[in-house]
Amino acid sequence: MPAGQSFDCTPTAVWDGDGPIWCAEGPHVRLSGIAAREMDGSCRPGHPCPGAGPVDARDHLVSLLGKRTGMRSTGHITLVGPTMRCRSAGGAGGNRTAAFCTSPRSGDISCAMVRDGYAARWDKYWQQHRCD
Repeated sequence: MPAGQSFDCTPTAVWDGDGPIWCAEGPHVRLSGIAAREMDGSCRPGHPCPGAGPVDARDHLVSLLGKRTGMRSTGHITLVGPTMRCRSAGGAGGNRTAAFCTSPRSGDISCAMVRDGYAARWDKYWQQHRCD
């Protein structure tokens, strides 16, 4: 999805603390401007590395987005939550779109993950993003 394009995302599944978030509308969103631990507990080389563990970060993201409903055989957590408004920051590898998303439930999701200590701000991708 081209950078700057806005789109709706009704979250249906989450992999880890920075995504991807699977949207009912089709996109898979990698939250822009932040980094969370991989599900094996590691941090990729060159990425910021937050102190929060991967399961805690993932579960916190799910709570910001909506209510957990289960787990897929792939390990993705399924959920129901309100539709978010997202702004693409461009491609994030594979079929993922990097984006900043705002939920009527929790406000700006990237800001909340950093503020709450579950993800580290990644200045390289933060752009001029502002938290309210």
